[in-house]
Amino acid sequence: MALPPHSKRGFPWRRVAAVSVLALLALAAWFFTRPKPVSVALVKVERGLVEATVSNTRAGTIKACHRAKLAPPAGGQIAQLRVKKGQRVAAGQVLLELWNRDLQAQERLAQEQLKTSVAREREICTVAEAAQRDAGRAQQLHAKNFVSQEAMERATSEAKARQASCDTARSEIEQSRSRISVARAGLDRMVLRAPFDGIVADISGELGEYATPSPPGIPTPPAIDLIDDRCLFVSAPIDEVDASAVRVGQSSRITLDAIKGKPFPGKVKRIAPYVIDIEKQARTVEVEVEFAEPPNDASSLKIAGQKNNESLLVGYSADVEIVHDARERVLRVPTQTLMEGKRVLLYRPDGVLEERKVTTGLANWEHTEVISGLNEGDRIVSSLDREGVKAGEHAIPEAASPAK
Repeated sequence: MALPPHSKRGFPWRRVAAVSVLALLALAAWFFTRPKPVSVALVKVERGLVEATVSNTRAGTIKACHRAKLAPPAGGQIAQLRVKKGQRVAAGQVLLELWNRDLQAQERLAQEQLKTSVAREREICTVAEAAQRDAGRAQQLHAKNFVSQEAMERATSEAKARQASCDTARSEIEQSRSRISVARAGLDRMVLRAPFDGIVADISGELGEYATPSPPGIPTPPAIDLIDDRCLFVSAPIDEVDASAVRVGQSSRITLDAIKGKPFPGKVKRIAPYVIDIEKQARTVEVEVEFAEPPNDASSLKIAGQKNNESLLVGYSADVEIVHDARERVLRVPTQTLMEGKRVLLYRPDGVLEERKVTTGLANWEHTEVISGLNEGDRIVSSLDREGVKAGEHAIPEAASPAK
């Protein structure tokens, strides 16, 4: 019986090719339809300084340690203005004078009366001294029976009367001197002097105008506004919730809108003993912060990139940041990397974002202390506001930068 011939089959290349094409198509579909990794900005968890601070709720104001709105003690017509706006004056310097010719005449009259009183006292007291000598001689002669008792008594009485007239003349001299003092006091009331060294900020009166003192309860524009700009401080409102952490002597930083890029070191010098309650505003406590360095020093006011030195002016708006606690070399993260519930997005080595809960300590607007939940060198997401940035997503680091 003859065997059937052996059938030879070839390798199924067509099937392999078809499967390969299907695999490539599936891979291409997955590649083009898969979610793309999100681009994130990362920061490193490092060690550094963390400060607990409180800041003012509304803009503070630079004020002078000494500022006086001056008016003459008496009313009158301005006869002389000795200063100009912006002029620097010394303590005791005359700023303005009111018309005072009548008082000057009274002083001259008192001076002449004093001269008359002195001359009269010299005359009367000289006569009194002569009468005293005559009385002494009469007593000696009476002792030798050369004069009568009656003559001796008459001489003694005459001496006493002359001495009384001398005493009266001397009292008139004191009265004349008192009248001079009264006249000079009246003149002083017509002259306005600087109570301290400073700069004339404003003058509200002009020559020939009538200046009046400000009665109690009636606001009257001052004749001269004098400011001592050598000593400045910041008065700033602190929320009543934060005020309990503020103490006199705590260090602070002062920043000014008018002088960018130059924080000034300061120190808390006073905390108001009451809460300011103004309608439609948060209740605040007024805190005064003094400059730790002289702010008008040219070297301290030199700003990088500016040709001219700036000067601090009374009335500038200012912000204060008071440091009430600080810790050095602690693990910290930028405060803006924290999400609600004290969570961060950790970038794992495999490129996946992981939500991590942390325990925090001191915090401010810039940095927050991390007590547990992260290790030094970990990288966390700082671009939380980007679309698609969430736990479980693949991510591509945009730039890894250390925490500032």
